[in-house]
Amino acid sequence: MAASEAKDFAAILLFSLAIASCTSPSSALGDLPNGNSTDFIKTSCSKTIYPKLCFSSLSSHATAIQTSPKHLACTALDVTLKNARSVSAKMVNLSRSLGLKPREAAAMQDCVELLSDTVDQLRRSIAEMKDPKGRDFELMISDVQTWASAALTNEDTCSDGFAGKEMDGKVKTVVRARIVTLSHLTSNALALINAYASLHG
Repeated sequence: MAASEAKDFAAILLFSLAIASCTSPSSALGDLPNGNSTDFIKTSCSKTIYPKLCFSSLSSHATAIQTSPKHLACTALDVTLKNARSVSAKMVNLSRSLGLKPREAAAMQDCVELLSDTVDQLRRSIAEMKDPKGRDFELMISDVQTWASAALTNEDTCSDGFAGKEMDGKVKTVVRARIVTLSHLTSNALALINAYASLHG
C-alpha cells in the first residue's frame, strides 16, 4: 500500500511539474487574465472538433496561456492528463468490482492497460514540449503528435471493447461516459498541438 501511495505521490508531483512548465514566468506572478487571452483561447478552440469543451476546459487557465500557442497546447495536454489519471483510477476500481460478467471483466482489464499507456503517452508529450533538449523542432513535435494520437487510439479501443448489446448495462454506461469526455479532450489537445506545429511549417 505504501508503494502504491508513493507511486501516486510521484505521479502528482510529475503532473505539478508539468503544469509549471506550461506557464510563462510572468503568469506565475499572479497576472490577471485579460480579454486578449480569453479571445485567443476561444478563437483557437473554434478550430477544434469540440470547441465548447475546449473553451470550458481551458478558459480558467487564461492567465498562464496568455496568447501563446505553445502554452495553449501544453495546457490542453495538462488538462487531458489530469482527466486521464482520474479516468484510469476509476477504471481500476471498476475492474475490481464484484459481479462483473466475464466479458465485462476482460474489457475492463483491457481498458486499465490501455489507459495506463495513455497516461504515460500524455506525460511523455508534456515532458517533450517542456524540455526538447535541443532537438530539432520538427522531430520533437512529431513525437508529441504521435504520442497524443496513440493516446486517442487507446481511448477509442477501450470504448470499442464494450460494443454490442450483450455488453449493455451500468458498467458500459459508466465507462463510455468517462471515455467520451477523455477522448474529446485528447482530440482537442491534438488539434491544438497540430495548430502550434503549423506555425513552424
